[in-house]
Amino acid sequence: MRTAYSVETVRAAERELMARLPEGALMQRAAAGLAAACADVLGRVYGSRVVLLVGSGDNGGDALYAGARLARRGAGVRAVLLAPGRAHAGGLAAFRRAGGSVVEAGAGARAGASAGASVVRLVEQADLVVDGIVGIGGEGGLREEAVPLAEAARRGRGAVVAVDLPSGVDADTGEVRGAAVRADVTVTFGAYKPGLLIDPAREYAGVVRFVDIGLELGLGGEGAAQAEALQHADVARLLPMPAAESDKYRRGVVGIVAGSARYPGAAVLAVAGALRGGAGAVRYVGPAGGAVLARHPETLVSERGPARAGRVQAWVVGPGAGDDAATVAEVLAADVPVLIDADGLRLAEVGAVRGRGTRGVPTLMTPHAGEAAALLGVEREVVEAGRLAAARELAGRYGAAVLLKGSTTVVAEAGGGGAVRVNPTGTPWLATAGSGDVLSGLGGSLLAAGLSAVDAGSVAAYLHGLAGRFAAEGAPVSAEDVAGRIPEAWRSVVRAPAARG
Repeated sequence: MRTAYSVETVRAAERELMARLPEGALMQRAAAGLAAACADVLGRVYGSRVVLLVGSGDNGGDALYAGARLARRGAGVRAVLLAPGRAHAGGLAAFRRAGGSVVEAGAGARAGASAGASVVRLVEQADLVVDGIVGIGGEGGLREEAVPLAEAARRGRGAVVAVDLPSGVDADTGEVRGAAVRADVTVTFGAYKPGLLIDPAREYAGVVRFVDIGLELGLGGEGAAQAEALQHADVARLLPMPAAESDKYRRGVVGIVAGSARYPGAAVLAVAGALRGGAGAVRYVGPAGGAVLARHPETLVSERGPARAGRVQAWVVGPGAGDDAATVAEVLAADVPVLIDADGLRLAEVGAVRGRGTRGVPTLMTPHAGEAAALLGVEREVVEAGRLAAARELAGRYGAAVLLKGSTTVVAEAGGGGAVRVNPTGTPWLATAGSGDVLSGLGGSLLAAGLSAVDAGSVAAYLHGLAGRFAAEGAPVSAEDVAGRIPEAWRSVVRAPAARG
């Protein structure tokens, strides 16, 4: 599992470790890892042209020490100092001793310009640009004088490697509140930061390479993780697997309340996801029974309403349900786990959902950004810019686990506390009609099989994302295509070497 910690927690762990190490040893560890990653990106170090963008903090020191290592291997390395009087003294001295050359960011600038044309050309023509402008404690976007350099790096010929975190993004939230560096590779030290896992900042980070520098984290309390991303082995341990004595009822029965005369396809797709989610049987309740049976004859169809449909271990309510508030309320009154999606989110009363929590009955809400914005009374852009905060706030308001769908799907536990799960799988091709219905059915099936709300949401998002990748292969897909590839995604998780141990 990839586990991400707040800036405060990382800084505290760094101080504790530095107190036990010789002075400068921790920075040397980071610089060695950074230099190795830069060498990998370059392929051939000797004769390459490397430009360091150096700010006043420790990230600038890391960049200078790494630049010194590259210079000793024959690279031509130049450091652009954005704050010449405040550059890391030790790193700058080591860099110069290794043969690196220094230029100030404003050198050659016209009056009023923040970076000279010659410096901009230097960045554009580099084979590799190292972003050491701002560290993990930076707030807001880049300062004015750094923006031309970030833009030059983006349009230049070389790869961009960020030190610990792309400059200008928020390490703790994943928000981007102004101009920021777009990296091809981010080399992060000691711990993942939430901003490396969560969009929009994740998009700026590129490929994330982790360097272990010996930090001791994960001891609980104030040092608890803020975000975590499951990997194959984690998902494999959570998947419900039948035992020799299992029958369809022991494996769990999921009830689907979805679809309407206007949207029968939502019911078909939700049932398709549920049938592939590990439960032993699927009951369908709603007006689209004929369409469901035509596509999925193994479904148990009822026309008598949720309370009289027969035994279930979990319900899914809402996809394509229209305005049937009474049925949504009937499902919420049940004493089994419930997944609420789509129209169900709009029709569910806050008090009814919170009341389920006080009864100890799990609830999982699965909004996309627009639905979450409507529930929170904010603009969609607010949710998309601050996905972590939005999921936590919604989970706190409703007392339910929340799976916030989007470019980064995040899952917050009921109440909004604890580490937020961040889904690492998926593809932009999943942004297609009906995809969310498949995800709801899949998540409901996992709830019925006995997973907690957070685990069911996390595993469903992971498998759904993998299925989307397998179905797409670089081309558009339909929701039906995604549902059909869920078994392949399941097998890929179970058969992975790490999952097998």
